[in-house]
Amino acid sequence: MTSTDASRTERFRTLVEPEVGLLYRVAHALERNGADAEDLVQEAMLRAYRSLDTFDGVNVRGWLVTILRNAQRNLHRRTRPEAVDPDVAAATVDPVERDPALLAERSDVERTVLAAVDALDPVYRDTVSLVDVDGLTYAEAAEVLGVPIGTIMSRLHRGRRQIRDRLATAGLMGLWVAT
Repeated sequence: MTSTDASRTERFRTLVEPEVGLLYRVAHALERNGADAEDLVQEAMLRAYRSLDTFDGVNVRGWLVTILRNAQRNLHRRTRPEAVDPDVAAATVDPVERDPALLAERSDVERTVLAAVDALDPVYRDTVSLVDVDGLTYAEAAEVLGVPIGTIMSRLHRGRRQIRDRLATAGLMGLWVAT
C-alpha cells in the first residue's frame, strides 16, 4: 500500500465511515427493501472511496447522500422490470408483517404512525423520511432530491399535515408534535 493509498484509506475512515448509519437509513427509505438498501450502500461506499480525492471536505453528508441517490438512479436505469415470483415477493416482506405474533407486539401507536407515513405520496414520504427520520438538513435534503429548499419546506409542511390529520382521525393527535 502506497502512502497515497494509506492517506486515502485514513481519510475514508475519518470522513465516510461515521456516516454509514445515515446512508443505510436513507437507502432503506429509498428502496424499502433491506437487501436492496445494503447493495445500494455498498455501491455508494465504493463510489465514495474512488472519488474521495476530488471531494473538497465540505458537507460530507450531502456529498455521500448525493452519491447514494445517483447510484440508486443509475441502478434503476439499468434494471428492467421482471415478473414477480410470489415466493420471492413473500421472502422480501418485512418479517414483522409475516409473523402475527410479532405484529401483535407492535403498539397501536407505532402502527398508526407508520401507516400514516407510508400512506404519504412518495414525494412527501421521501422528504419527511430524509429530514425527520434521517436528520438531514433542509439544504442536504434539497441536494439529495434535486429540488430547491423552498420545495423541501413545502413538502415537509404538507407531509407533516397529512400525518397529523391521520393521527387526529385515529385519536392520537396529542402524541404528534410538529417540528
